Amino acid sequence: MPLALANIGEENIIKKIGGKPEIKQHLENLGFVVGGTVKIVNTMGGNVIVNVKDSRVAISREMAQKIMV
Repeated sequence: MPLALANIGEENIIKKIGGKPEIKQHLENLGFVVGGTVKIVNTMGGNVIVNVKDSRVAISREMAQKIMV
């Protein structure tokens, strides 16, 4: 399922990252790698705030749809 549909506070393992190569690279640079864990902290106005690799990152809901957990 896409990360955008995951429950707040639930830790998930990233299974696949979709999208164009530049989007995949951007997400990888932020710490979103296959096999890594990600947890949704909050959702605000179309953005998703997540904990990934001990960092808190805000990504758009559209980007969160490309991350499969």
